[in-house]
Amino acid sequence: MPSLAKYLSDVPGMDEKTSEWLQLLVGDWGLLSDLLRADLVLWVQTPDGALAVAHCRPSTGPTVYYEDPVGDMAGAEDSSCVRTVLEGGAPPEQATAILREGEEALRQLAPVRHDGRTIGALAIETPVRSTEPSRNEVRQHELGERLLRMMGEGAYPIAGAPIPPRRGAPRVGDGIVELDAQGVMIWGSPNALSAFHRFGIAGDMTGSTLAELTTELLQTRAPVDESLPLVLMGRAAWRSDMQARGGTLSLRAIPLTEGGARSGAIILVRDVSELRRRERELITKEATIREVHHRVKNNLQTVAALLRLQSRRMKSDEARDALAEAQRRVATIALVHESMLQGSEEAVFFDEVIERCLRLAVDAASASVHAAGTEGADPHQVEVRTERAGKVGPVRPEEATPLALVVTELATNAVEHGLSETGGTLMIRAERTGSHLVIHIEDDGAGMRSTQPTGLGTNIAQTLVQGELGGALTWENRPEGGTQATIDVYLDPVSVDPASA
Repeated sequence: MPSLAKYLSDVPGMDEKTSEWLQLLVGDWGLLSDLLRADLVLWVQTPDGALAVAHCRPSTGPTVYYEDPVGDMAGAEDSSCVRTVLEGGAPPEQATAILREGEEALRQLAPVRHDGRTIGALAIETPVRSTEPSRNEVRQHELGERLLRMMGEGAYPIAGAPIPPRRGAPRVGDGIVELDAQGVMIWGSPNALSAFHRFGIAGDMTGSTLAELTTELLQTRAPVDESLPLVLMGRAAWRSDMQARGGTLSLRAIPLTEGGARSGAIILVRDVSELRRRERELITKEATIREVHHRVKNNLQTVAALLRLQSRRMKSDEARDALAEAQRRVATIALVHESMLQGSEEAVFFDEVIERCLRLAVDAASASVHAAGTEGADPHQVEVRTERAGKVGPVRPEEATPLALVVTELATNAVEHGLSETGGTLMIRAERTGSHLVIHIEDDGAGMRSTQPTGLGTNIAQTLVQGELGGALTWENRPEGGTQATIDVYLDPVSVDPASA
């Protein structure tokens, strides 16, 4: 189904400001739907008639739509009334009886106005009730009607107000309080009163200023959000958290206006104590995990340094080379832990690791080669250029370690056995489609003398690819010269917070 923005962009004459206002309304109309306990359908005018571009179901009552009406043109019974409102006419004063999917319902129409003109029509549709509404439902419906009048004046939605969903955002069912223009509490729902009582406010709250009731509790606490007083008085359309007595309330204020003058406010209340406690636990857990990775990285780097020192004391070339290879492998594992310090504990951004692996591969053969752009210590050293193409993306930590070891082993083999005498280019190409990953490690050196290389590094790489990653590792000579090693694996899916990417 196309998005609201797509529907609006297809309407001839729909300018950007009008489209943004309608999207702002739809972003916050869950509040209106819950107060009125009604389905909301947004209609806009098109050359072919009235088109339903958005629909919202209430979370506080039953729906009249089992099939989403978005994308439908107004039918015969709806067309004339909706068109009248869209053309700037007055909606019917009384709710109209209609049928929705074989069930009786009541429909009310309200204009959506912005900058002095009607830009849409809002249909408010509720099922016919068999019982009388409770006092709580009546008060909420009255508040919903006030928001409808504000919408008809172009004062709702409120520009700059926070748009749910946002973690811990209060809704009508969580608790609602009505204030007058001076911030005095007129009425509160049972859930709201219970939340304030758990917070430490005892007794009847009606007739008291909400800001004064909470001041005494907040005096002994840590610094208070500067927007909290404005929210408690209902003067700013904003959200704030209030903490005291080990609990946390999330508050959202919606100022009410009549003719442009503030006449009161709605305060939505939710007890988010448990939610905030879990968030703090997650923050502590993340900090602990990062500290573990930091310590592991430091320990591995210490082991690598000890191996390097020990290799320098070896008189046997074979022993020195074996210790150098061990030092390089330990350093590669340390690279993964260092990458996890900088990203999410759920994923390692492997492209950064590949860059370090390339440098390790060239450094491992520093006796005979030097990296492009640097001066070699020995005039007999040959130059090796490193290049990378494509992206690997995020990889789960348990797969990143063996994958980094394999890439380092193959890159090192390519430098030592393919480029150490002639120099040339070491290229790593990555191709990823979903969970399928293919990495090519290529060099333009001497090529393989046999169908498959042998040695400890090759055996380690083969074992890790097949055993740890469940993939395949192959080698072949390139037609233009040199060798290509190919890693072909399927990785586990990983979700990444866009903010950490």
